[in-house]
Formats: sequence, C-alpha cells, structure tokens
Amino acid sequence: MTEPSTSRRNLLSLGAVGVAAATVAASGAQAQSSTDTLQRIRDSGELKIGVAQGEPWFYKDARSNEWYGIGWGVGVALARDLGVKPVPVETTWGNAVAGLQAGQFDVMFVLDATPQRALAVDFPVEPMFWYAQGLLVRDGLAAKSWAEFNKPEVRIGVVLGTSPDRDITTRLPNAQIERFPSGDETAAAFQAGRVDAISLFHPALVMLQARVKKGTVILPEPIRASSTSAGVRRDTDKSWRDWLGLSLAYYYATGETQRIYEEYLKFRNIDASKAPAIVREQWK
Repeated sequence: MTEPSTSRRNLLSLGAVGVAAATVAASGAQAQSSTDTLQRIRDSGELKIGVAQGEPWFYKDARSNEWYGIGWGVGVALARDLGVKPVPVETTWGNAVAGLQAGQFDVMFVLDATPQRALAVDFPVEPMFWYAQGLLVRDGLAAKSWAEFNKPEVRIGVVLGTSPDRDITTRLPNAQIERFPSGDETAAAFQAGRVDAISLFHPALVMLQARVKKGTVILPEPIRASSTSAGVRRDTDKSWRDWLGLSLAYYYATGETQRIYEEYLKFRNIDASKAPAIVREQWK
C-alpha cells in the first residue's frame, strides 16, 4: 500500500504509531490501580459481584429478587471462603469491563479472556470452566460429528454475527446456514421446523432446549472447546487475581463448579444427567 516516493508519509505514519502506543500505555496505566483489592474485600466484609441477566450464567428471580446461576453460585462460594458477604451489582455484558475499571464491582464471572479485554482488565491464568460449541438438533436427526452435518440438506440456525455464526460458517460450508437477529427468533425457527439444528455454546443450548421442550443437545466431534474466565480490575498488587485463579482451579478440580451448575439446572427443573458437563474431562 506504500508508494516508493512517500518517505515523508512513512515518517508521519511512524509518528502516529508512536502517539497511538503512548496513548495505549497511558490509558493502561490509568486503568491500573495500586489498591490491594483482596485486603479491601476482607476489610469491608463484602465481595461485589457484577451480575448481568443471561442464563445459565446469571438469573434474577422476579418474585424473590434473588440471583442464581453459575456465576453467582461461584461468587457465593468465594465469599464463603473469604468470610464475607456476596453483594450483586447489576451491570450489562457490554459495560462489564468499564464497570471493573471504575471499581463498581470486584469481579465479573463468565467473562471470556479475549485479547481486547485483556488490554483493559486482568484475568486469572486458570480457567473458570469449559464450554463447547454444540447443537440442539431436531428429533430424528441422527448425527454425531460435524462432518455429518456438513450437507446441503441440513439447515443450521445461528444468531447473526456471533461466535457460533463465524465458526459454523467455516466449519460447515456445505450446510444451509440460516441467520437470525436474535436468540428468540432462532428458537422460534427451530420450533416451527424451519431449521434442523441451532448452534450455541452448550450451556445456553441446555437452557434453550428446556424452553422449547424438543430436540437433543449434542457436542459434535471433534469437540470445539473454549474456556471462560473471570475479569478483575487491573491492580499493581496481583493478590486478588492470583487468589481468585487458585480458587477457581480448586473448585474446578474438586467438582464444586460442576456441582454449582447442576444445582442451578435442578432449580430450573432441568435433568442435569442429560446435560453435557462444564468439566471437559467429563465429555465423551
């Protein structure tokens, strides 16, 4: 794209790159706090947890105003081990990173550690749990591998512009990919028989299957696994991030995270024995 005679333009470009780098560094330093968050949580007696409606991660019961879900359940377990009270702070997924930077809450669970987010907030090295890209398939459609779904006569519903949309487009080039503006419209198409399957990450599919009351959730092979994490404010002192990571790894290894998930499914009247686990070692 650069012409041989544009040496001056190159110098200007280098200057612009330097300014941009300085801006990123400055904003990163501004976002970083010297606060010892772990000690502050213990001193205050409260663990502030960012919560955003979206099952099975977080769910607010309209009658009791109580929060449930995997994210909330893990937060309650952490607060118990810290000897403090879990406090929900309502936010949105889009505002989660800004809320952490502003110190509105101490942690946001089920926040995937993307490179873009990692420029603004910290994530433990240890994953919180794993989910896989799955399919909710119509009754009577017998297929277990992605290759078996990669046929012109198979219709797959996805939410437009999502990660499953991008993955399915690449993974199943021969299938008919039907894109819908929202999850509700995708579910309606499945209920009406306009698509043979819906692709989402599998815990969301479990909730969807319980709502539409038809189809089966499967994890086609080869399984595409992704880990999720927990975001925290970027502190100079890493005690909170490191303790959180150690705790998440402990809960995962001892089965506590899976137990919290199954407890939530039971609360929502879903048979946990028929739902794929969020522990990848249990996937078959």
